[in-house]
Amino acid sequence: MQLRNYQIEAVGRLRGSLEKYQAPLLVMPTGAGKTVVFCEIAKNATEKGNNVLILVHRRELIKQASQKLAAIDVEHGIIAAGFKPKDSPVQVASVQTLIRRYSTMQWCPSIIIIDEAHHAIAGSWNKILNHWGEAKRIGVTATPIRLDGRGLKDFFDVIIQGPSIPELVAEGYLSPHRVFTAPLLPDLKKVRTRAGDYDIKQLDEVMSDKAIVGDAVEQYEKHAKGLQAVAFCVSIHHANVVKDSFVKAGYKAAIITGEMKMDDRDQVIKDLTTGKIQILVSIDVISEGFDLPLVSACILLRPTQSLGLYMQQVGRILRPQPGKLAIVLDHVKNTIVHGFVDTPREWDLKSKAKRKKPGEVAPRVTVCEVCYATYRPQPVCPVCGHIKETKRKEIDQVDGDLVELKRDKPWLAGRERRDVEKAQARTLEALQALGRKRGYKEGWAFMVYDMRKRKRR
Repeated sequence: MQLRNYQIEAVGRLRGSLEKYQAPLLVMPTGAGKTVVFCEIAKNATEKGNNVLILVHRRELIKQASQKLAAIDVEHGIIAAGFKPKDSPVQVASVQTLIRRYSTMQWCPSIIIIDEAHHAIAGSWNKILNHWGEAKRIGVTATPIRLDGRGLKDFFDVIIQGPSIPELVAEGYLSPHRVFTAPLLPDLKKVRTRAGDYDIKQLDEVMSDKAIVGDAVEQYEKHAKGLQAVAFCVSIHHANVVKDSFVKAGYKAAIITGEMKMDDRDQVIKDLTTGKIQILVSIDVISEGFDLPLVSACILLRPTQSLGLYMQQVGRILRPQPGKLAIVLDHVKNTIVHGFVDTPREWDLKSKAKRKKPGEVAPRVTVCEVCYATYRPQPVCPVCGHIKETKRKEIDQVDGDLVELKRDKPWLAGRERRDVEKAQARTLEALQALGRKRGYKEGWAFMVYDMRKRKRR
């Protein structure tokens, strides 16, 4: 297997960091080949006599890691339901299985590699990592952020930043994409927030309403007809409503959920890759760990406050194919809330995503009324030259259609609104940091935090 230049660099930087640090974290975009990188690290480690544990949380990730290890002739075992134990220096383990076996195992890893490392704070992961506390650990993820606001600094001590999405697109390792969004957001004012994201039950009621701007089938036919697509939904009920609408329109559609049997899930994915299914309707199942290069469109029908979830979902369709142009149909304006998926971001172990300029307050996103280009607020559209009216107003509705989000430069678009930034500061410490950055008085953070507590009560 021939590694790409940036993958070779990532391997070298990880090996070098292990000489100075206990736990480096590699951050690379979805589709950049993180599995290839950590499998090469595992191979190098075993050649020096080390045992390596690769820790994952989905069956699909087990299969991916096993296939990549086999491709570079690395003998390995799999610790997961349905697999026979094998005495090998490399073990690929399901967290759900290992948590029941680790206390009786004689095998001991020198290095623990954690795939999708933003999950490492969770209880089962934490117990396993503490059990082998002397082992070096390497984390890999595309999104080192969590909804609960907790950073990863207690588990990792340095970030190794890989290439950005624009860099990978320029090299042909990811596909370019276009985004079409609806003129108006669904009304989420009455939807509560639970565990850092919208309440699923209430969100299901809102998103299953046919009055939501933009019909999913109609917009698919207009902007992505003939492309294999994944639609991300809120719940099984919502997914059935979406699937039925596509079937009635003559498309082959199927649902994939976490409750399905593994064989059934595998068959659905196989049907999608062979073209037997055109539209796959998912409830978060394929947000992480699925390699689907033939899928060229994603239909966002689940509003989310999670930047990580949004980036994982859109990242599913950016894997390259010759001549591929990926299409994002954003019916819920997740792009407006979180920014374009390829907006350059810097990451911090202590907090959520930071913009390219540390300390910069993210401005409101402006959509041109004439060409629908998206840009930083300014009097004149940088794309078509339209002079924006001084009076602030909402974007006009255009017959319920999705409109393309355009940009003259990737880094000029997709800025979060100030109220979104405040909403994402969920702890008192985060609010205090935000207040200092904005120059507010010290009491502002306490006032906001106290109001939230009273509202919850």
